[in-house]
Amino acid sequence: MTFRVALESYTVMAKHGYFTHEHENEQPFVFSVWTTLLEQPIDENLENTLNYADIQIAIDEVMLNAQKPILLLETMAQRVTEILKEKSNVASIHVRIEKPEAPLPHPGGLAVVELEWSRN
Repeated sequence: MTFRVALESYTVMAKHGYFTHEHENEQPFVFSVWTTLLEQPIDENLENTLNYADIQIAIDEVMLNAQKPILLLETMAQRVTEILKEKSNVASIHVRIEKPEAPLPHPGGLAVVELEWSRN
């Protein structure tokens, strides 16, 4: 039996991006994070699973408490993963970040970065 704990479509408004002008105004970053647990949660005890609130807290820590603007979505995904992999019951993590207002050469498309991590 496999258990996954996730938080989907969590939008954070922040001033991050590669270009300097992206640091002037907040823009949306949409996170979907899925985790797979090592063991089946037992005894109706939150300590035996991963609280999806912990996922939201990890995202907020990375996005809202950064000392300086984060330039790459890849860095954001890696930092969220670094926090969540410390949870003892997490076997794998999948982070997807969408940047709907990414500066593209012309209208159309959705900028996305995904990261996969496994304890193996």
